[in-house]
Amino acid sequence: MFNPSFCTIKIKKGASLVKVEFLGPIGIGEMEFEAVTLSELGAKLQKIEELKPWLANSAIAVNDTLTSDKNMPLKDGDKISILPPVCGG
Repeated sequence: MFNPSFCTIKIKKGASLVKVEFLGPIGIGEMEFEAVTLSELGAKLQKIEELKPWLANSAIAVNDTLTSDKNMPLKDGDKISILPPVCGG
């Protein structure tokens, strides 16, 4: 018999589900995260060892618009792009 009291889903109040893409030579596929702000998302990304060298120097775009506002609130479906510095002409 199904007992719904055993099936709880914990979702942070106000958190949004966003997609994060890692461009250029970062070499990591798109991922999804729950976060309220870019700052919270950044803290989650810092926990991924392969990203640490890239995050300090990368630009951030939300829905294809560059931003430096770490307190920017995120909405469901937002696309976050991590753009590493690259050399080229």
